[in-house]
Amino acid sequence: MMNIEISNLGKRYNNHWIFRKVNYTFQSTKKYAITGPNGSGKSTLLQTLGNFILQNEGSIRFEINGTEIPPEKIHRHISIAAPYLDLIEEMTLNEFLNFHQKMKGWLPHINNEMIVDLINLSDAVNKQIRYFSSGMKQRVKLAQAIFSNATFVLLDEPATNLDKPGIAVYRKLIHEFMHDRLLIVSSNDEQEYAFCNEHLYLPDFK
Repeated sequence: MMNIEISNLGKRYNNHWIFRKVNYTFQSTKKYAITGPNGSGKSTLLQTLGNFILQNEGSIRFEINGTEIPPEKIHRHISIAAPYLDLIEEMTLNEFLNFHQKMKGWLPHINNEMIVDLINLSDAVNKQIRYFSSGMKQRVKLAQAIFSNATFVLLDEPATNLDKPGIAVYRKLIHEFMHDRLLIVSSNDEQEYAFCNEHLYLPDFK
């Protein structure tokens, strides 16, 4: 069992509160969507959950089988894909996957060849990422997050720049590889989170 428990969580910039007094528990048996209009703070909450930015008040507790993960080890258990996170574009796809495999590691029984095949980029494996289309780059970002050997997977606007075949790839990856981990999707586009069991509507926490 994997949980993220947030208590009285709040984040502000200067004197403006993005969200406040958020109390919620994310559990590994479900898939979650953080929803709300543009500018409501969805990405800010997701980055706070991912330990990329610090909250101004409240606490976040990460647990695996009832044992709290120490703050200095949380990064080992989290993967994230987001439009504002860049890939190493000087690398070829194969070089990038090798680099990530050494840094983070893939799920058991997953290797680079399988990933390239699953995201339909076999023809581009030796091509520098800088020459990829925006949709191809997004497939790589999703693969990096979903196939990482991580307990908590965070996806921010995961269908950004994806065409219909790309969205089909995204849904297939979720369906086949997100059974026993905790998934949180931040989005205001229902096609990105239609499979989620629970919704957290962020404007309720202003």
